[in-house]
Amino acid sequence: MKEIYLDNSATTRVCESAAKKALELMTNIYGNPSSLHSKGLEAQHETDNARRIIADSLGAKPGEIYFTSGGTEANNTAVFGAAHALKRRGNRIVTTAIEHSSVFEAMQQLEKEGFEVVYLNPDSSGCVRPEDIRAAINKDTILVSIMAVNNELGSIQPIQSVYRAIAVAGAPALFHVDAVQAYMKMPMIPKKLGIDLLSVSGHKIHAPKGVGALYVRKGARILPLHFGGMQEQKLRPGTEAAPLICAMGQAVSCFDKNESVRIKELNLYFRQRLSEIEGIVFNSDEKCLPYIINLSLPGLRSETLLHFLAERNIFVSSGSACAKGHKSHVLEAMGYDALRADSALRISFSDENSSEDADIIVNNLKIAVSTLARR
Repeated sequence: MKEIYLDNSATTRVCESAAKKALELMTNIYGNPSSLHSKGLEAQHETDNARRIIADSLGAKPGEIYFTSGGTEANNTAVFGAAHALKRRGNRIVTTAIEHSSVFEAMQQLEKEGFEVVYLNPDSSGCVRPEDIRAAINKDTILVSIMAVNNELGSIQPIQSVYRAIAVAGAPALFHVDAVQAYMKMPMIPKKLGIDLLSVSGHKIHAPKGVGALYVRKGARILPLHFGGMQEQKLRPGTEAAPLICAMGQAVSCFDKNESVRIKELNLYFRQRLSEIEGIVFNSDEKCLPYIINLSLPGLRSETLLHFLAERNIFVSSGSACAKGHKSHVLEAMGYDALRADSALRISFSDENSSEDADIIVNNLKIAVSTLARR
């Protein structure tokens, strides 16, 4: 039975060239990049090259790229690092109610530390309103953290509105963007958007799990979360995971820049086929990033549908993998009732998916609708 993998927003299959690069760094160029002998310098050269590749993909300088263990650490470093660095200049932080848990839960912790956090709710399309962003930012705002693309819905947030709002308010705020779902799938040039801090992750773009990066604009000051070495300019000390870093660089260099055009066509085909299913409701509108479709089949529980599809070698999700089946705070913020929220499925694409996958999942969902017991 053919495997249909449609959970690419949770993780992607590692591409062959990235896997080969990781193996090369583990078995051949295996020195510690911080060692001063030739074996270490060889590894340092490879990690420097990966840093340049990722910097180029963001229109940044290599010195503005800091490697992390993934998107969660990049987000935590940005949020806590900025808040603690600027706490003498203000107390207000602006974010959204639909952030990834690595930002959302970090904000809850900052509230416990005494910071005032404003959570902006989305409209019916899953986007926060530019006017709400402008109204929330004042002269005491020290951090604005808004994701580029929501990881459950695919809704594209109006991040281009933030830089101007900070300037008009005269706020000392740093602007952070979680670009984990957007990276390499839509234009993300921090300098053009007025972004000070930007997080990306490797395993969403066919690199291994366990590696990500944080862009920090030159001149922007944040405090480190960890201590104990000179690596990553002391912002993220510890021996560099050279195999993972270099594999991420390889995945970025091999990423098809025209992929998004084909994914958009694939998204349209999926929507057309999915529309044939009785009772289906789309939670992602057509303006969302085409890599994600979130839908509901009210009356059928997500968990039941996931197991039904997995038995047929079809793999999707009910939302963020980090939630591990817990109720989605994103759908709750959207104001969806329990029947709709509890039946949500997220279908997410990569370049490995095809229209044949759409035909197979639609046929199986039709069977599920006609055979599974409803709540």
